[in-house]
Amino acid sequence: MSGKLYLCATPIGNLEDMTYRVVRILGEVDLIAAEDTRNSIKLLNHFGIKTPMTSYHEYNKIDKGRKLIEKLQSGMNIALITDAGTPGISDPGEELVKMCYEAGVEVTSLPGASAGITALTLSGLSTRRFAFEAFLPADKKERQSVLSELVNETRTIVLYEAPHRLRKTLQELSETLGNRRITVCRELTKKHETAFVTTLEEALSYYEENEPKGECVLVLEGRSRKELRQQEEAEWKEMSVKEHMEFYLNQGMDRKDAMKQVAKDRGMGKRDVYRELL
Repeated sequence: MSGKLYLCATPIGNLEDMTYRVVRILGEVDLIAAEDTRNSIKLLNHFGIKTPMTSYHEYNKIDKGRKLIEKLQSGMNIALITDAGTPGISDPGEELVKMCYEAGVEVTSLPGASAGITALTLSGLSTRRFAFEAFLPADKKERQSVLSELVNETRTIVLYEAPHRLRKTLQELSETLGNRRITVCRELTKKHETAFVTTLEEALSYYEENEPKGECVLVLEGRSRKELRQQEEAEWKEMSVKEHMEFYLNQGMDRKDAMKQVAKDRGMGKRDVYRELL
C-alpha cells in the first residue's frame, strides 16, 4: 500500500503556534521534506523531533518530487514543511500535491499558521471576500499585467513583499490603483509585530523616510463596487444606444438579450432603451 503525504503547517514566527498534531505527525512519519533543512532543523530540535529530513524546494521540485512519489508509493509516509506557514501556499508544495494525485497517493493537510490569513484578520479591512496574490511577479511585463488586473478588483487584496522591495511595490500600487486604504503587517506573531493601518500614499511617504524591516504582508482595500459600476455606466454612455446594441449583436446575441444587457449596462429600463432605438 502507498504511504501518505502530510502537509504540515509550521509557525510563521512564534513557535507556540505549532499544533500538537503537527508535532506528533512530524515525529511519526518516515521522512520530512523541508524547503530549507538548515532552517527546519532548528524547529525540529526545539520540539525534540528526530525524523530524517530531505530538501524539497523550488529548484528541485520536479526531480525530487518524482523521488518522493516513489518513496510514497513504496509505503513511506512523508511530511512536507515549508520555512514558515502552510505548504502549498506560495511555495512549490502545490506541485508535489498535484503529482501525488496523479500517482494515486493520498494527501492530507494539517492546518496551522498562514501569514496571509493572519494579516487579513488583523488588517481592519473587509475579510468576507479576498484575493490572494502572494508575491507579485519579478518579470516586468507579467508584473504590470497582474497590477492591471487588480485595478478593478473589488475584493480585499493580500500581497507578500520583502523589505528591500517594499518601497518600489508601494510606488507601483499607488501609481496603478490610486490611493487606497492599506494595512502593512510586518513581523507577524513575533515580538515586534506591527499592523500599520494607513493609505498607499501615506505608507509610501513613511517608508521613504524609514527603512523597511521584516517580511511584510500588504492588505489592500478592494475597489468600491458602486464606484466601479458608475465608471462602467459612464463608459457605456459615451456610446449611443444604437452603437451599444450593435456591440452585443455583433457578438452573436439576439436582439432581446442585447436590449436587456444594454439596459443593465446603462442603468436604464428596457422600455427606455426601446424608445431610444426608435
